[in-house]
Amino acid sequence: MAFRRRNKSYPFFSQEFLIQNHADIVFSLVICILIGLMFETTAKTAILFIQPQYNISTMSTDGEVSLYLYGWKDCATVVFYLCITIILHAVVQEYVLDKVNRRLHLSKSKNTKFNESGQLCVFYLVSSLWSLYVIATEGYLLRPSSLWENYPHVHLRYIHTQTRSILTRVGLVLLFLQYLSEMGFHLSRLFYFIDENQHKMFEMWSIGFVLTRMITLTLMFLAVGFGLARAENQTLDLEAGNFNTLPIRLLVLFMVCFTQSWLLWKFFRFQLSRTRELRLEQAARKRAATKQQMQRTLKRDSVGHHENGLIKAENGTSPRLKKIKTP
Repeated sequence: MAFRRRNKSYPFFSQEFLIQNHADIVFSLVICILIGLMFETTAKTAILFIQPQYNISTMSTDGEVSLYLYGWKDCATVVFYLCITIILHAVVQEYVLDKVNRRLHLSKSKNTKFNESGQLCVFYLVSSLWSLYVIATEGYLLRPSSLWENYPHVHLRYIHTQTRSILTRVGLVLLFLQYLSEMGFHLSRLFYFIDENQHKMFEMWSIGFVLTRMITLTLMFLAVGFGLARAENQTLDLEAGNFNTLPIRLLVLFMVCFTQSWLLWKFFRFQLSRTRELRLEQAARKRAATKQQMQRTLKRDSVGHHENGLIKAENGTSPRLKKIKTP
């Protein structure tokens, strides 16, 4: 399976060879793992790369539910799905972005930015849809208090966590908001590269960016500042994954407030500088247009204009018309 047309071959295992053929190499490794599932002797090893291993079955009102923990065997699963991501990256680049680039005829710098925004737009789209599916399935939208109830959230359903974090559920919602904001930005860049007069997408993204920062701060104060502060167990327990203590909560709130404030400061600073540049450009264009119009007016007043060998006044009507003598 070749993802690109090669115009030049490189020595095996050289840096250029690995860069040019990394998608094919990764695809071959994935095929070997999938073939290993077909044989009994290798199936137990191959399944480590595909399925999470640390699952616990519990009974609930809906029946038996499988929950997951984390462990060192998850490294194999992470590597496998990282290979899948590399393959999808090559497929999107080869069969979507490269074909669009050939039609747009972009410059080298714009071509690089277009490919970057295209890849990230696909990534954020898939990630936001996946996050929204999990949020809707777990009922976080209908019952926001479930974001901090029954903390610590060590056991997860279907999604397999690699770290025990105080933001397990809240972090999922924050990631969903961030994915939407980043997707809007890169989608606006794609529309801009297609049509440079398209700026409304950036205006919509600007509004969404500010709203995302505000919702993030509100959600963090609601979940960490009020929800976890009312929990009964507020002792540090590394084994149980409990980090709900006052110093850690204050540290988390400080870090979130600092990062969101820094992002807003950079955003408003960029918008102000951009607005100032646009005003200066418009003022320069108006001065140039006014100067050019004045020069045209002065030239007409001093010289007049010729039409069909006749000298006419500025208004085009003159009682006396003199014909120009031609040699």
